[in-house]
Amino acid sequence: MQNQTLQDLYIDQLRDLYSAETQLTAALPEMAMAASNPQLKQGFEMHLEQTRGQLARLEKIFEVLGESPAGKTCMAMQGLVKEGREAAGENEPGPVRDAALIAAAQRVEHYEIAGYGTVVRFAQVLGMNDHAETLRVTENEEKQTDQQLTVVAEQVNQAARG
Repeated sequence: MQNQTLQDLYIDQLRDLYSAETQLTAALPEMAMAASNPQLKQGFEMHLEQTRGQLARLEKIFEVLGESPAGKTCMAMQGLVKEGREAAGENEPGPVRDAALIAAAQRVEHYEIAGYGTVVRFAQVLGMNDHAETLRVTENEEKQTDQQLTVVAEQVNQAARG
């Protein structure tokens, strides 16, 4: 079914984000297990809890809209998760693997920042200011996670340099 209105597109984008977050809840424990840096491992575990909260926020928005979150698979997240798994498998445990995991995680964060930024703006245009505020919370969380990954990367990248 093609989107005919901005509201249709908004719901479609929300479903895409819901799929992305659902896939991420499966991938984050794997990333945490693959990480050797304690700060990185803890960051992945904390982001898993945060992601569960983000899913709950999306579910509330779908409930208000009278829509189901199901029906879409986020192909981009599928690819990003696959790259993250490859990063874990292609590198020896230690700082180099951690650097690869950070690179994969930051790609995920940038994708999510773009996605949430888009739906915040759609919600504003549609006059759904409560949705915009809720979604902006998640957008800001994704930005904070990206910043935290950058901080950890400074230490990890130095260690990986050997």
